[in-house]
Amino acid sequence: MSMDTPFEQIKKKIIQGGTLPDGLTDNIPRRWEKIGDVLIIKLAPHLQRYRREIGRVYAEVLHCKTVLQEKHGISGVYREPHLEIIYGDKNTETIHMENRIRYMLDPQKIMFSSGNMDERIRMSRISKNNEIIVDLFAGIGYFTLPLAVYSRPQHIYACEINPLAYKYLCKNIVLNDVTTIVEPLLGDNRNVAPRNVADRIIMGYIKDTHTFLPTAFNCLKDKGGVIHYHEVLPNELLPDHLKKKLIDIAQKHNKKIRFLKYRHIKSYSPGVTHVVMDLLIKKI
Repeated sequence: MSMDTPFEQIKKKIIQGGTLPDGLTDNIPRRWEKIGDVLIIKLAPHLQRYRREIGRVYAEVLHCKTVLQEKHGISGVYREPHLEIIYGDKNTETIHMENRIRYMLDPQKIMFSSGNMDERIRMSRISKNNEIIVDLFAGIGYFTLPLAVYSRPQHIYACEINPLAYKYLCKNIVLNDVTTIVEPLLGDNRNVAPRNVADRIIMGYIKDTHTFLPTAFNCLKDKGGVIHYHEVLPNELLPDHLKKKLIDIAQKHNKKIRFLKYRHIKSYSPGVTHVVMDLLIKKI
């Protein structure tokens, strides 16, 4: 049995197969994202003409049915990825297993970040069983499903604006047997989220998240509750600038904030970090 790492196996197979001209093998990607049996890699421009051959080797070594190439990042209100098939099955729907939770999705059309796994695991044990939760940006159930499966709260309202992500959210609720806990809501959370019901709010969105805080405040019960607030900011603005921004917004809505926890989730780009803050919100 080979003791080589998967990357070493890939490199050897490419060299032995003569897939690339001499000197280019060192440029193949050392990192990838495997979602179910679909693989996502990023190739340098000078490797593009060999992309199908490279994709085939990665698929064989990593046991994937399809290899996608990242063209550029997530964009738009629907948070859509921009990927193209370079090798394998054109049907890119898959089931990704993580922490014994099943996520059905199409990685070519729906984002899934492995870098957020620790936060999904943290969310799985953060709720009490009598809580009502509103997930304002549920996606396919990234945080809703761990909460529902492991914490078994009283009820989760899962809001999602993207019709395709909503379709998978509904499927995943059934797939993970949490239909009695999770209620999916299709539409802009500013229109569909329930008011004055929540003990806890999940704000797993990273673009202008602060603009949705008034919606989150409206969702909370009169006595207040906890908000898990995600944001992406340059490192020099963390955490003090972010704290000040949140305090200012809260005061404008007659709320006060106590900062419970602050975590770095992952590097988003050079000098920019994805963070989450746990906020206890009360009336002034």
